[in-house]
Amino acid sequence: MSGRRKLIVVSNRGPVGYGRAPNGERIARRGGGGLVTALRSLVTHHDVTWIASAMSDEDRVVAQESLEEPIAEIARDGSPYRLKLVAHDPLAYDWYYNVVANPTLWFLQHYMWGLTESPNLDLGLHHAWFNGYVPVNETFATAVVTELERQPDAAVFFHDYHLYLAPRLVRQRVPHALTSHFVHVPWAQSDYWSVLPDHLRRAVHEGLLANDIVGFHTERWRRNFLRTCEDILGADVEDCCVTYAGRRTLVTSHPIAVDADEFHELKDTEAVLEQERTIAAARPEFLVVRVDRTDPSKNVVRGFMAFGLFLRMHPELHGRVSMLALLDPSRQDIPEYAEYLAAIQREVRAVNDRFQREGWVPVDLQIADNFAQSVAAYKQYDVLLVNSVFDGLNLVSKEAPLVNERDGVVVLSENTGSHEELRDWVITVNPFDIFGQAEAIHRALTMEPDERRRRAQAIARHVEEHDLEEWIDAQLGDLDRMAPQTRR
Repeated sequence: MSGRRKLIVVSNRGPVGYGRAPNGERIARRGGGGLVTALRSLVTHHDVTWIASAMSDEDRVVAQESLEEPIAEIARDGSPYRLKLVAHDPLAYDWYYNVVANPTLWFLQHYMWGLTESPNLDLGLHHAWFNGYVPVNETFATAVVTELERQPDAAVFFHDYHLYLAPRLVRQRVPHALTSHFVHVPWAQSDYWSVLPDHLRRAVHEGLLANDIVGFHTERWRRNFLRTCEDILGADVEDCCVTYAGRRTLVTSHPIAVDADEFHELKDTEAVLEQERTIAAARPEFLVVRVDRTDPSKNVVRGFMAFGLFLRMHPELHGRVSMLALLDPSRQDIPEYAEYLAAIQREVRAVNDRFQREGWVPVDLQIADNFAQSVAAYKQYDVLLVNSVFDGLNLVSKEAPLVNERDGVVVLSENTGSHEELRDWVITVNPFDIFGQAEAIHRALTMEPDERRRRAQAIARHVEEHDLEEWIDAQLGDLDRMAPQTRR
């Protein structure tokens, strides 16, 4: 691990949110998710100031309190860091998040538009861009500049598609800032980016190229970005660098890791063991598991269609296999997400109505945010189905094999970022090929025990060896490579 550094981390969601207990006392709710977990190593080993959006009413009170100086916070391991919450105009934030970031940028970067009927980029999108996405990014940039005035030698780590404009806004005011931007979602090819109006797609690329470093999870997304910089901006691309508007940007790929120690500890907690007992008591001989958000990019409906086709093709397994689907409801304020959740429920009903019999329900669908239950299901699967349409990485495919106790087989979409790492040990599927997914489920269930064990152990070993410190060190190494540019 490199020497201790001053770092400013910038993300839409922060590591902690605030509320009030019934007695009126302020309470802190620790954030979850892959990004917060992954950046825990930064907080442990470096002097971190974290800038994020104020989400709750109490967050906005904290934001007001931190106007002059970030507040002191403590991470789960006891490490101190500083937190600055940024309060946005509520209407601007709604346009920024629910119109531009989701669904427009998210849908584009996950190839979720059919194009013949959607998207229809009407006045509403342009209005949301100029009155939502732009001002929210400006607010973030102002907060970063304020912190750089306090800590001029700090490096800035921007994260994800919510903040594409902020780096350029910071660069205009602090030309010698050292900045990096990690994009956690796929990067679509040039033709797909051309769906956006020219000034929007140029603004996204120009914003990112204001950084010293742009990072992705995979070589696939990195290559796509290099090509879109050429095609959309006419930038010069050489090897791993892009030169544009007099600046040189290093473009890298480092797949994010998971905290193996955390999962080894979690699997034996009473909360997980209680959930596991319930799953084990209800399961038949074989269990297919999926753990996802109810996001259209996760391809949940096609997964249920594939499981239904598998049952149709293999009546000898009726009553011996079931699917447990643990789905976290996602972005239900956005119409496309609410409609997709309804489609999920309809497909489950169709499969169960066709195949269930007394004492056996083929699909157990549970829609809730229950992490302990998810970890318990990880331990119990014989087949893990991850069939995303596209995914920047996919943490489930890395987390679950760490704790699985049945030599479970991973069926993995070739369009997930994690497929680049795990392809030698999974059963690869085309996420649009329902028949292929049905066949993959059967192949996984009938695989020889020795082969199942070999694959399962190889994935777990790979995930443990390529840990979070390696991911963090790789990015700090990138900063060291580009730091001289900022000092000229």
